[in-house]
Amino acid sequence: MKKELKVTPGIFPMPVLMIGTYNEDGSVDVMNAAWGMAQSMNELKLCLTESHKTVQNMKRTGYCTVALGTKDLVVESDYLGMVSGNNVPDKFEKSGLHATKSKKVDAPIIEEYPICMECKVVSFEEDGTLVQVVNVLADEKYLNDDGTIRLDEVGIISYDPYGHGYYVVGNKVGQAFSDGKQLMK
Repeated sequence: MKKELKVTPGIFPMPVLMIGTYNEDGSVDVMNAAWGMAQSMNELKLCLTESHKTVQNMKRTGYCTVALGTKDLVVESDYLGMVSGNNVPDKFEKSGLHATKSKKVDAPIIEEYPICMECKVVSFEEDGTLVQVVNVLADEKYLNDDGTIRLDEVGIISYDPYGHGYYVVGNKVGQAFSDGKQLMK
């Protein structure tokens, strides 16, 4: 039997997205945003409110990076989501993480996160910011010989909007566009 629950506008898993931008003084700003999704093959919708320092930076520069949170960086990722860049200007420095400048966009690449998407802002909409992914970077130690990512080893985390926990994603249970062929006979 199923029981009715409080409506929560989220699905699980929700990726933990680490949005990186530069502040006016050139310092790094990063925020944790679980409310984001793929909009198309090369676009993401980031559901961020205007009050975030990150959004202000994106409006000023037109760029950001989006890294995927991992189990090894739960503490840092959570901290960067709990503390506002509007109130703690040096929150990135306090996280202990390191950044390098992207070669493709005017935004920082956080070195410790193994997967990073370099993005250009397409538009600011009522329900979020639309960004175009112009490049994807991945730590070589997680790549197969054919250049695909071994997601089961990265330790990507997901946010649980119901219980507010972080969970590891990564156990492969099937092969897309193949396993279903069993029922096509």
